[in-house]
Amino acid sequence: MKHYVYILQSLKDGKYYIGYTTDVDKRICYHNSGKQRSTKSRIPFRIIYTEEFATRQLALKREKKIKSYKGGNAFKRLISG
Repeated sequence: MKHYVYILQSLKDGKYYIGYTTDVDKRICYHNSGKQRSTKSRIPFRIIYTEEFATRQLALKREKKIKSYKGGNAFKRLISG
């Protein structure tokens, strides 16, 4: 099974959300449906970045790392490509 870290951007306020999933398409639909309590006030979202990992452990470690520099220069470089 593949594991993914993803970054969403709210089209409403421009803010970002970083998460982990095994199914990116299903997860973006979940966020945009308003079922995710922490993001429902900021829908709609678009996926701006994904990374694929072989294990859940590696993906969660990467998610934590990205969250640690959210908003800083490292984050800006990551989402700019």
